[in-house]
This record gives sequence, structure tokens and C-alpha cells, in this order.
Amino acid sequence: MHISQQATHTLELRVRELQQLFNSLDPTPFLNKDLDGACEAFIENWALSLPHASHLQLTIHVEQPPMPEGASELVAMAIHNHYAYKTELVQGELRQLLRLGRTSLAVGLSFVVICLLSAEAISSVVAGPAARIARESLTIIGWVAMWRPVQIFLYDWWPLKGRIRVFENLRFARVNVV
Repeated sequence: MHISQQATHTLELRVRELQQLFNSLDPTPFLNKDLDGACEAFIENWALSLPHASHLQLTIHVEQPPMPEGASELVAMAIHNHYAYKTELVQGELRQLLRLGRTSLAVGLSFVVICLLSAEAISSVVAGPAARIARESLTIIGWVAMWRPVQIFLYDWWPLKGRIRVFENLRFARVNVV
């Protein structure tokens, strides 16, 4: 039996004080605070560049002690809560995108059917180059209407799934405050 070892990747952050990690304008309690925008972008850009199956560890070096007792656990919980929330947000975006894809697919398929039936009707009534041009135009227009649902179902959902995986990894990352 082969057990695969997942690599652990560590990001080391240096801050003067713990409050630098969090958005100073966010009035919510500490465990539900948003991360500071620059800090969040730095962490996420680092995590996005790693393989999805990696174990993540954040080591936060605080220059100005003293730190409150249990600071490491509190910061870990706050970071985990933040990324649990971000995971939910992106999952909601994905659900909305797929709903839009289903609606676009229904509209697109209906339009393609109408265009192809109209093209057949024109070619059975009118002959010559004008009928051929109308038939080809309706066929092209009908298939162009399928562009958006095809784009959604083939390409647009991948980045969202990738972000969900990264946020899930960050949600369960080991966090150490030293």
C-alpha cells in the first residue's frame, strides 16, 4: 500500500504587532475580523502558487512583545474563520455562475433550435444564393448564442474551484505566532 506524503509549505510573516494582520476598520470581534488587505493578498498569492494538495503553515513573527496569552490559538482561529468565510463566498459565486450557465444554456439551446428551424424553412421556400446566405447566417448566429454557456461550463468555473481549494487549505493551515 502506497501512502503519499503531502509537502508542507511554510510562509513566514513579520509584523510589529498582531493588529497589523487585521483590517483596522473592521469593527467585528477579533475572531471574526477580516485580514488586512495587503496581508490577505500576500498570503493568498503565496498559497495560489503551491500545489493544491500541500499542507500549509503560517509562521507569524511578532517584533513587539508582549503578546497576550493564547495569542497563537486566537490568531489561528481568526485566520481559519476568515478563510472559512471566504470559502463560503466563493462557493456562492460558483453556485451563481453555474445557475447563470444553466439559464444561458436553456436560452442558447432554444435560440439555436429556432435559428436552425428558420434556416430550414427559408431554404425550403426560397432557392438560390440568398437562401444559402440566410441559412448560413442563421446557423452561425444560432451557434454564437451558445458561446456564453460553453464558456461557463468549459472555462469559467475552474478558477473559482481553484480558489475554493486554496481557501480550504488556508482554512486548515497550521498557524504559529512567535
